[in-house]
Amino acid sequence: MKIKTTYKAKICSLIIGVSTLVPCSLFLVPLALGQGGAPEIDPMPVPRNEFGHPSFAGTPDRIGNWQGLLGTLASRGTEPSAFNIPEGLMYDEVPFQPWAAELHAERRAKGGAYDPHTRCKPSGVARMFHTPYGMEILDLGEEVLFVNVGAPHSWRRVWVDGRDFPETLNPSWYGYSIGHWEDDTLVVETRGFHTGFWISRGGYPHTEQLTTIEKFSRPDWGRLRYEVTIDDPGAYTQPWTGGWYLTWGDGVEPFDYLCQENNLDPDRMLGIDQ
Repeated sequence: MKIKTTYKAKICSLIIGVSTLVPCSLFLVPLALGQGGAPEIDPMPVPRNEFGHPSFAGTPDRIGNWQGLLGTLASRGTEPSAFNIPEGLMYDEVPFQPWAAELHAERRAKGGAYDPHTRCKPSGVARMFHTPYGMEILDLGEEVLFVNVGAPHSWRRVWVDGRDFPETLNPSWYGYSIGHWEDDTLVVETRGFHTGFWISRGGYPHTEQLTTIEKFSRPDWGRLRYEVTIDDPGAYTQPWTGGWYLTWGDGVEPFDYLCQENNLDPDRMLGIDQ
């Protein structure tokens, strides 16, 4: 199979010591692509961790993290994206309620302007897996942590200790997540979201009635399969499913990302079409 390599550039700032800011050099992350633009399958076996689960992290001799910029929650055009999961919908199949379709169309027309993520707000559901500089998933036994790089200094906690949902939930950016393992797949149910974020980078709206079921698996070393079912009777006429494959970035490690520190002019960040 013919392989081509594309590169994604990253620019960041690192904090050295307490107060010294040192610009990172521009560095490139290789991404192997096969025919049709799909990621090339890495022959290295998927590692397992001390709990017997497939590890969603690297190994001491092969560090890295997950890069999430290539997939979409629902495909546009005439063919599904090569990075989207087979269960994902085409855009015209998304079961919007009329108000949600109108709001989504408005967000798209503005090229993603005013995306809360670009204002350094935490991103719940699928939006957190579009983070520009990758993410790590840490399996700690009784909980799993999702840690973003290109986002505010925050993380999402998933409890996998057998607990039930609390009777009362305070709406939040990430909601309250409870997970369990089904063979080699981590299944996560989340409730208790507020509406301050977008479901995905594509701008899909939601209400506080939103419940999600997410599934995470690692079919091979270089791919993380992310699937999410959106169940929100306030914004959609029925539950629907989308998702994509995140790709492994060899050699990429988290850094201290400064999210638009001292940004005095966010209103001029109007998206690609403005």
